[in-house]
Parts: sequence; C-alpha cells; structure tokens
Amino acid sequence: MSSEKMLVRIGGLLRQAESTSNPHEAQAFMEAAQRLATATSIDLAVARAHTSRREQRASPVQRAIRIGETGKKGLRTYVQLFVSIAAANDVQCDVAHNSTQVFAYGFDTDIDACEALYAGLLVQMVRSSDAYLASGAHRPVAGVTARLNFQLAFAARIGERLATARRAAEEQALRADADRPDAAAADDGSLSGTALVLRDKQIELTDFYRRTSTARGAWRGAKATAGHSSKARHAGDRAGRAARLGHEAELPGARRELSRPQR
Repeated sequence: MSSEKMLVRIGGLLRQAESTSNPHEAQAFMEAAQRLATATSIDLAVARAHTSRREQRASPVQRAIRIGETGKKGLRTYVQLFVSIAAANDVQCDVAHNSTQVFAYGFDTDIDACEALYAGLLVQMVRSSDAYLASGAHRPVAGVTARLNFQLAFAARIGERLATARRAAEEQALRADADRPDAAAADDGSLSGTALVLRDKQIELTDFYRRTSTARGAWRGAKATAGHSSKARHAGDRAGRAARLGHEAELPGARRELSRPQR
C-alpha cells in the first residue's frame, strides 16, 4: 500500500472513531489505525528489500514537525505526545531546546503516520486536560502542575496503546510469513523473511540517524519542571485510555538548537 492510500485509510478510521460515543469502539478504531500504519510500513520495507540498488530506492529522511511558536504554553507536553507516537512507528526524534519543533528521522510513510496520529490526539489531550482543570478536581494542586502531570500521563498511555497495537501487527505479519510454504531462513539460520527485513530496516534507520543528527545532550521536557500530582496523572491516564482520534493541523514553530528526548 502506498503512503497516500495509507493516509486515506487512516483518515477513514479517524472519522469512524470521531463518530462513535462508545469508548471501546473508539479504542478499536485507534488500534486499527496503528496496525494499518505498521502493516504498511512492513509492506514497504519488504518492497525496499527487493528493489535493485540500480533502481530508485526509498531512503530515510529528516523532516521538521512544527509544534508551536516560541513562548506558547504546553509545548513540552505536545512534544512528549509526538515522541510517544514516534516511538511506536520506527521514527527517531530530536527536539529544539525551546520545544517549538521536533525533527523526525525515518521513512516518509512512517513519519506520515506519526503526523496523522498526532494531529488527532493533540486536540484530544488539550481538550481533556482543559476539562479536568475546569472541573476543579485537581485542587489544591496548582493548575500548571496538574496540566503537566495530566498531559504527561496522557502521552505515556497513548504511547503504550500504540506500541501494543504495533506489536500485534508485527506478530501477525511474522506468523503469516512463517506459514508461507516458500519461507526461507537467512544464511545464518537466525531470521527469515519479514523478521530479517525489519532488522535491516532498523539498522538502516540507526545508521541514518547517527550520520544526520546534530543533537547534543538530552531533552528532558516537562519532566524537568513538573511537580508531582497523583490525581492529575490518574486522570490523564484515564483520558489516554479513552482517547479518540480527530483531525487538526500542527501549530507553527521555528528551528532552534536540538537535543535527544530521554528514553
């Protein structure tokens, strides 16, 4: 499936998620979107593996993702959300020191999937945290502390959900590969078919990132300034479990000094 077709399919899943009031259905649509992104990524990786070096062969790229303008509140947790999504989609990230931009390293299709997922989930995160603060349930904790904790927990839960969906999609692909009658092991007998392609893709991405990234130090994000609020974290986690997907454009930003997100 091409990147364009994948985005059209993901868009359809997002619209279905937006149209349902059932949180279980919404979660199913979200996981389906991630599985589609993973399956497409695997298909294209297999295609790249069979493309002659004499032909035009897709390579990893670096892309700037605009998060917000300098001085806008909340950018650190916005970055954390994007990084959590990227981690489930074979995309590595560097972050501008003021959190206005993320620089994504990966294949075009994988970065496209990250942007599509981020666009819908960012709106969900902001709206749900605003509703939580408006309810007053965070008191006596300060609003800024509650917001940071809420949104950090939301991003973490989203990352876990997407990673789970990704693992399921990869396991399904590996099982299908193993069941093929013509499945063949690698020369050393350790890997076969899709598993070998996924390993080679990861090596290629790692090499590209090391050659291309100019990041220095580690981006600590909201973790550097957030006090702790158990109530806000529990609320953010619940919202992350129930999140549905929608559409929204990224916010504008500017390129600045980069750092690597802490793992």
